[in-house]
Amino acid sequence: MLGLLLLLLASPTAGAAAPAPAAPRLADVSTLIPDAVLDLRYATPRNVTGRPLYPAGARCLLRPEVAARLARAAAALRQQGFRLRLWDCYRPLSVQRALFARESRPGFVADPSHGGSHHNRAAAVDLGLVDRSGADVALPTDFDDFTPRARAGATAGVSPEARAHRDALHRAMVAAGFVPSRTEWWHFSAPEAHGSPLLEIPVAP
Repeated sequence: MLGLLLLLLASPTAGAAAPAPAAPRLADVSTLIPDAVLDLRYATPRNVTGRPLYPAGARCLLRPEVAARLARAAAALRQQGFRLRLWDCYRPLSVQRALFARESRPGFVADPSHGGSHHNRAAAVDLGLVDRSGADVALPTDFDDFTPRARAGATAGVSPEARAHRDALHRAMVAAGFVPSRTEWWHFSAPEAHGSPLLEIPVAP
């Protein structure tokens, strides 16, 4: 028995760390929903940090199952005369840290050191609507607006037209299996987030 133990300890693989799991293959949403308007705000200075956080060529990436859910919601909204405007999809953990450093109020940006965001798991999406031509439609707020009007059920200061568009988006996303945020009308998470790891992989090719 002692000889077998010594042989195992001498083996070059003894005590070696298990190989890291391979990064999941993420789906490029633009291939599944080609009429979606890609408006990734963190690839521009038009975000809460005032600087681009994604490189040029950033894509809207999601876990394949989540992307399939989003395609179903897009199909339902297309029948109502709407297209999707995609503001954020998969978000690397390093970008989550930059956002949290800028906006750490509870309920807005998830703490990267305490579970992070479902965006970091490629299982959440931030989005709005445009019309068939790609023109803006009335919505309660712009993306990453941290006022009370950003709440999913807000009525004060939100026009009936904007509420109707917000609610149409909400119904289509919930029907596709997404879970809405109470504090951000544009944010939806997918059940695939549960058990999925936090990711740090490139958003651009």
